[in-house]
Amino acid sequence: MSAFSFLTRNARWLAGGFLLLFASSFGQSFFVALSGGDIRRDFGLSNGDFGLLYMGVTIASAFALAWIGPVVDRWPARRSALVALAALGLGALALALSRHGLGLVAALFALRLFGQGFAVHAAYTLLGRWFGPSREGGRGRAVSFASLGLNTGQALLPLAFTAGAAWLGWRGVWLSVAVLLGFLLPLAACLFARERQPETAAGAVPPAEGWTRAQVLRDPLFPLLLMAMLPPAFISNTILFHQVYLGELRGWSPGLFASAFPLYALVTVGSLLLAGRLVDRFSARALLPFYLLPLGLGCLVLGTVEGPVAAFLFMALYALSDGVSLTLFGTLWPEVYGVRHLGAIRSAIVPLMVLAAALGPGLAGVLIDRGVPYPLLLGAMGVYCLALLPLLLAARPAVEKRAAG
Repeated sequence: MSAFSFLTRNARWLAGGFLLLFASSFGQSFFVALSGGDIRRDFGLSNGDFGLLYMGVTIASAFALAWIGPVVDRWPARRSALVALAALGLGALALALSRHGLGLVAALFALRLFGQGFAVHAAYTLLGRWFGPSREGGRGRAVSFASLGLNTGQALLPLAFTAGAAWLGWRGVWLSVAVLLGFLLPLAACLFARERQPETAAGAVPPAEGWTRAQVLRDPLFPLLLMAMLPPAFISNTILFHQVYLGELRGWSPGLFASAFPLYALVTVGSLLLAGRLVDRFSARALLPFYLLPLGLGCLVLGTVEGPVAAFLFMALYALSDGVSLTLFGTLWPEVYGVRHLGAIRSAIVPLMVLAAALGPGLAGVLIDRGVPYPLLLGAMGVYCLALLPLLLAARPAVEKRAAG
């Protein structure tokens, strides 16, 4: 089936996934961090204070997601989507109106739980359930097309925030976000009104369909898979959260990273679409050992090159890994562990990824406050990515065995 035919036949469901992942941007670190300087100034917080606060609410949201995440297995798709968007809108409204520390904590908690947490969890769980493996099922292409929603947010929203904040102020931008999410509710209700039945190759049997969450958590291979899937969340949140501090160290203009996001978006689009085709042709597990190499090199570049070109090189290399990462995030787990309990399984995985996203900014903020050179932290993250390659290659036979059922 051609890409055009695939898009037209599945436009409703792909658009629904796109919408949820785009909306999740408002709870992602790359967008929330754009208000970091204003929040620190208005609430009298240091880098370390805000980093710890952000880490704390994100950890709390991760525990909450582990509890509420399995409802996606039981709820109709429309209910999951509407809850995600409505709650995210309330979080944006709360941040716009917050004047005291308790309001700030509640707002950040809602944004993290229903943005980076539940919206992403619901989107990828539904896509994994609606689309099967192989070229006929098209799960790789479905995830890659829908993931362009998050990529679109990353490309457009930082520049939109910068322009909007100059006109409305940072609180005005968040009020506008709440209004936008309210307008998206009827569209989501329409797109998610119907479920989709997955297609698979003739005679194919979905692998490992019966794994439960308890079985997955006891699987000795599960920690290694997490070690491979967590770095993009940990590293990107750390770097983007502390982008202003890195710019101050290097003497870069405040908008340098924002100006690099269009390049990031362009590279990620190509990486996403290519990854979707490769997953449908070869499998997600075949791509897993290699996808972190560009990110590792990007961290080493950012840690050693002091000129502004380092930001653009990093964003391009990060985009190569991130496009594949977004596709793997929606395809690896159903390939290895099946779809019958996918919502429950992902509700254990997503909180761990959210936790990684929280630990990065918090730990880096504390280490920065204690005098650890930030370029050294960047180099260490790069070395970690490169060191995973031999481990994943050695574990590949075990991964294949699980995928075969």
